[in-house]
Amino acid sequence: MKTSPVEINEPESPKTQTETNAVSRREFLGNIGKVTFTAAAIGAVPLIDPKSNVQAQRGEPPFPALNRAKKSYNLRKDAATFNYQATPASLRRPNNGDEDTFKNKIASYTKGLPHQANGEVDLSAYEMLVNALRTENPADFELIPLGGDRKFVNPQGGLALDLEGRDCFSMTMPPAPNFSSREIAAEIAENYWMALLRDVPFEDYPTNPIAQDAAADLTLFGSDFKGAKNMGGQVTPELLFRGLTAGDKVGPYLSQFFYHSCFFGTNEVSQKIKTVKSIADGGQDYMTDFNSWLDIQRGISPQNGDIFDATPRYMRMGRDIGQYVHIDVLFQSYFQAFLVLAGTLGAAFDKGNPYNNSLTQDGFATFGGPHVATILCEVATRALKGVWNQKWIVHRRLRPEVFAERIDRTLYHGMDYPIHTEILNSINTASRLGGHLPAGNAFLPMAFPEGSPTHPSYGAGHATVAGACATILKAFFDESTIIQTPLMPDSTGQVLVPYTGDTLTVGGEINKLASNISLGRNTAGVHWRSDGTESMILGESIAISILRDHKASFNEQFSGFTITKFDGSTIII
Repeated sequence: MKTSPVEINEPESPKTQTETNAVSRREFLGNIGKVTFTAAAIGAVPLIDPKSNVQAQRGEPPFPALNRAKKSYNLRKDAATFNYQATPASLRRPNNGDEDTFKNKIASYTKGLPHQANGEVDLSAYEMLVNALRTENPADFELIPLGGDRKFVNPQGGLALDLEGRDCFSMTMPPAPNFSSREIAAEIAENYWMALLRDVPFEDYPTNPIAQDAAADLTLFGSDFKGAKNMGGQVTPELLFRGLTAGDKVGPYLSQFFYHSCFFGTNEVSQKIKTVKSIADGGQDYMTDFNSWLDIQRGISPQNGDIFDATPRYMRMGRDIGQYVHIDVLFQSYFQAFLVLAGTLGAAFDKGNPYNNSLTQDGFATFGGPHVATILCEVATRALKGVWNQKWIVHRRLRPEVFAERIDRTLYHGMDYPIHTEILNSINTASRLGGHLPAGNAFLPMAFPEGSPTHPSYGAGHATVAGACATILKAFFDESTIIQTPLMPDSTGQVLVPYTGDTLTVGGEINKLASNISLGRNTAGVHWRSDGTESMILGESIAISILRDHKASFNEQFSGFTITKFDGSTIII
C-alpha cells in the first residue's frame, strides 16, 4: 500500500550556518603558509594574489579556492557526522544462532575448506576461518586452509571503510531462517521446484503440470512460504518465483529492460544472450551425487564446464536467467535499463529534476545522463562492501546445495540432522516433490558446474546491488511513465512479440528487474528467497544513504529525490 511521501532530510551540521561558513581573519592568515606549501608540493595551480587586478575586476573574495575547500570540508564533515550520529551505540547485529547451536557446523557456510568423508567440515579449519574474521589481521587470512584449488571470494571486503554513505558495520539485516525452521524448509522446496522448472518457458507455467504441482506444494507451507501469493493466500502458477513488489506481479515474468534493444554510445546492444542448453537439447544439471558434491564443497574446480547453446536467444525460461546472472557484470542490467530508458524509450526524468523546466540549461554532470550512468556504478561497489560485511562477519549462512545434501543424508543415509518434517513429507509424497525428484536422491540439481561461489549465502551480492541500482533509477526517472511498446519473447527465445496485457510502468519494471536478478540466482540453486528479499532492502538503504549525502552537494534549487520503496511507501530524500 502506498503512503504519503516521507521526507528524509540531508545531513545537518552540528554548527550553525554562520559558524560553518565563517573563518576568522587570524585562522585564515595562519593557514596561508600551510595551504601554499601543500599546493606547491602537489603541483597545483598557485593561489591567486589577493591584490590582483583581474581578481578585483571579477569581484571574487580572497582565496576562493580556500573558501571552497572549507565549504567542501564542512559538507563532508557534516555528512560523516550525520551517519555517525545515526548509528546507535547499542546497535546489535544478530544472526540466526546456527553457528553456536550446531557444534559440527552443519548449518554454517564451509565451502572451500577441507571436509571429512561424511560431508562435514574439518572443525579446525573452520575455526581458522572464523579467527581471521575475528582478528581482522590480513596475515591470518593467508593461514586459512583450503580443501581444493578454489580460493575464498574476498572475505576482507566487508572490513573496508567507505568515504560515502553509511559504514557497513552500521547496517543490519534480520537473522536468516534457522536450520530447523519451517521457513527454510519452504525455501528449499522453492529451490527444488525452480530446478525442476528450469527448462519450462515462464509463459507456459499456467498450463504446465509441474508448475501446478509446485504452486500447490508451496501453498501447503502457509505463512512460512514468503513468496508471492494471491489475495486468498494461495500460490498460483502465474505467481511462481515472482518478487513481492506490485510491479513483480504484473505482465511477463521478466522485466521489459531485458527485451528492448539499446545503444551503448554508437554500439547497438542486442538483448539476446549466449545461454546454455536445456536438458532436452543435451544440457545438464550438476552436483546430483555425493562424490561430485563433496569435491565441490572442498573447493575442487569441476572437470566439466557449461554446455552452451549455439543460438543466441532472448531469455524466456529459468535456465536462461540463471546463466545471465552466472557471468553478468553486477550493475550490467541496470546500466542497460538506463540506456533503454534514456535512449530507446525516451523516458521522462523524475518530476523533481531541476532542469525539467529550465529555459537555458540542460543537466549533464548533475541531473543529466552522465550523472545517472556513473552513480549506478558508484552505488554498486558500496552495496558489495555492505553485503560482504553481512556475509562474512555476521551471518555465514550455508548455501542451498549444502542444505539439500543434509536432507539427502537424513532421508536415505541414516543421518539424524534436525530437518523440519514439512520438507521431508513433501519429498516423500507422490503428489508433492516426491512425484518429481529422482527416487532416493534429494540433492539439489545445480545449474552451474561449480555450484555456488565460495562465499556465504546471506546476504546476496546480486540482490544488494539490485536494490541499490534500482533505487538510483527510480530516483532519476519518472516511475509513473507507462511503457508504450511492451514486448515478450516467443517460446523459442528467438523472436519478440508485442505484449498486450496489463499496463506496465517504469517503476514497476525497475522493481521487477531487481527481483528477476535476485531470484535468478535462486533459480540456479545458489541462493535462498530470504537472501534476495532482505538484500534488496539492504541495497535500497545503502543507495538512500548515498543520495542523502549527495543531495547536500548540489548548487541547483532541488527539492529532493522522490522514490517509491520496495514496500510501496514513498519517500523524499
